[in-house]
Amino acid sequence: MIGRVMTAVASAALLLAVHAAPAQAYPDRPISMIVPFAPGGPTDIIARIVADSLSRSLKQPVVIENKPGAAGNIGMGLAARAKPDGYTLLLTSTAIAVNPAIYKSLPYDSIKDFAPISELVDSPNVLVVKPTSGIKTVADLVARAKAAPGTFNYSSPGIGTKSNLTGEELKVRAGIKMTHIPYKGAGPAAIAVLDGTVQVGSVALPAAEGMIKSGQLTALAVTGPQRWPDLPNVPTMIESGYPGFVSVTFSALFAPAGTPKEIVDLLAKESKSALATAKAQEQAHNLGFTIVAGTPAELEAHLKSEIPAVKALVARAGLQLH
Repeated sequence: MIGRVMTAVASAALLLAVHAAPAQAYPDRPISMIVPFAPGGPTDIIARIVADSLSRSLKQPVVIENKPGAAGNIGMGLAARAKPDGYTLLLTSTAIAVNPAIYKSLPYDSIKDFAPISELVDSPNVLVVKPTSGIKTVADLVARAKAAPGTFNYSSPGIGTKSNLTGEELKVRAGIKMTHIPYKGAGPAAIAVLDGTVQVGSVALPAAEGMIKSGQLTALAVTGPQRWPDLPNVPTMIESGYPGFVSVTFSALFAPAGTPKEIVDLLAKESKSALATAKAQEQAHNLGFTIVAGTPAELEAHLKSEIPAVKALVARAGLQLH
């Protein structure tokens, strides 16, 4: 009898202890990080830098899942529908801000379906020409294009990229006509200028920086708010006479909407730490990126201003929706 009573008491104590035990702290299992582009690109490389550091600081594996296709829409759609528990993250590019202006229908809402965590890095675009063109400045380009309307072509890494929108913004603001020739990537778009297929290239800085430094291409301007440190003699578009002309490609971290604030704040803090190391800063710089490591509120504000700005530019430029 006494034995049965003691057993019952022990069982009750164990049950109470289980219910009183605190929930396991986040994270207690591996985290998936969706990258909506193919492996090896700038966004993917930034994702791997951040994932590696988060794996160490959070003491759980952060596993990259590349889900390319439809200009990032497939992967972003998958992330939008994931459970908002902090175990599925999205690391994407400016496509999250650009695609709402380019596509008639998307499998996600860039504002409503995601919880911003941090704008990690950004990178300017650059306008390039062949040295033998005789064009040395943006003013030279505009004058030449106006003197021969309809004869200039410009290359970009593809329709709807920030590089494409840079070219379209120049056309609108300078009042010139140039035909857009899209390529599959910034490298081919830069090479098209080099081999004379197009007269002008609007490309992401990393693809052209080596050719600019070697003298194979002439850089007319970068589209960041400041000059690029490794190209100190190349002016910005602002310095070239276009106030407010800033067009950068960013990589940013998101979670599905509804993810608990404490998890979002933890990931923002750890992401900032991940990019604070000398190794991460060197890797980012070599890719042509500047470290931002912003807050959730800053990323939310950027997204809410960027989306309508891109929509307005697309409308002014008369670009066809997909």
